[in-house]
Amino acid sequence: MLTSVLAGAGVVGLAIGLALQGTLSNTFGGLILSFMPKIKIDDYIESGGVKGFVSEISLRNFVVSRPDNNYVIIPNSKFIGDAFTNYSLSDRSRITVTCGVGYESNLQVVEDLVVRNIAENFEQNDGESVEFFFTEFGDSSINFMTRFWIDMRKAKEEHAARHKAVKLIKSNFDERGINIPFPIRTLDFGKNNLRLESKNDKATL
Repeated sequence: MLTSVLAGAGVVGLAIGLALQGTLSNTFGGLILSFMPKIKIDDYIESGGVKGFVSEISLRNFVVSRPDNNYVIIPNSKFIGDAFTNYSLSDRSRITVTCGVGYESNLQVVEDLVVRNIAENFEQNDGESVEFFFTEFGDSSINFMTRFWIDMRKAKEEHAARHKAVKLIKSNFDERGINIPFPIRTLDFGKNNLRLESKNDKATL
């Protein structure tokens, strides 16, 4: 009888331990978060593919307010166990804008134009600079990327800077007659023996 009671108590204890494991883990994670200097309310973060502002840190959950005004609730144990990015820790960030120009373009003119206009419109501090790299021979364009520094503590500032840079590059290319091509598909009707049919007649091209 005693053996049965002890065995039953052991099973119950194991069940309670397993049930409390997640709760205790989340509570412990909440305690850790409350003392972490690298994250606080209103910081803009990214964790597990979720981007948003920290709106609440409790003993059980970590709540993120996304830009679309929806809330994501993350168990503390999961947040503590995963890597996260805190965009609010620094005042400056470097962003990248990509584009492509036609194969007929003077590449040095393209590079000089982009670097000069980005530098004139986005202030670069000491130790910072506008970078420019041609990246590949694309199907219909020679592609490039430019990188530069901006004031950024939230995603909206990044979007606004990239928006401004894209408009600036397009405007200056238009003024200089620099083509930004789009993919073109060429059909060779002769080799492919394309057939066009209608109700009244049939033709082979």
